[in-house]
Amino acid sequence: MRGLGLQHSVPLQWRAPGWRTSGARGFLAALAIALMAVAVPAQPAHAQAKEKRVGQKTARPAGIDRNGVLILIRGALLALDQANKTGNYTVLRDLGSPNFQANSAAGLGDIFANHRKQALDFGAVAVLEPQLTLLPQIEPNGMLHMAGFFPSVPLQVNFELLFEPADRQWKIYGVSVNLTSGGPQAPDTPVAEQPNPADAGPPPEGPSMAVQPKKETKPVKP
Repeated sequence: MRGLGLQHSVPLQWRAPGWRTSGARGFLAALAIALMAVAVPAQPAHAQAKEKRVGQKTARPAGIDRNGVLILIRGALLALDQANKTGNYTVLRDLGSPNFQANSAAGLGDIFANHRKQALDFGAVAVLEPQLTLLPQIEPNGMLHMAGFFPSVPLQVNFELLFEPADRQWKIYGVSVNLTSGGPQAPDTPVAEQPNPADAGPPPEGPSMAVQPKKETKPVKP
């Protein structure tokens, strides 16, 4: 299995039918209808502002404790990891919301066929601590939305999750996962420039093999 040593980014996604876009934009696609502008007759500025405040809905913090968040994050990512390793996507499908379950297990297998060929391994998320970049919040459509990453090295696992309420539980509706480089990258070590042989001076002369005549020594007079 190829673990976190994979040296390129590979996007992994699954989604309910009708979720046509990927990444953060994909998660907000379901909210587009609620945010569309509606043409209205011209009204005084203060009246328009008041109506906008009354009709506009914003996301609110989710009342879920830290342990609950960890269970949801790890449960979703490990379900994907195990499904990719076994080739059996039945459990992954069963963990999804009714909208997500419109995908058959065989259909999910086709979606992730390329990921199985690459033998990706996300098992490390079971022991690593996730860092959240988007705290759990309830979107205006009632879905639970969160995002973050697992700070693994050399590659980190980035994720964005969307859960739909069903049977008093949060069920998987959409997931976006990718691998990116983890930790700072040091620049390449510069190679010292080698001198050009043409610029060097003449080579030193080798030792002479000629026999030099012996110098006569004169006796020292007392």
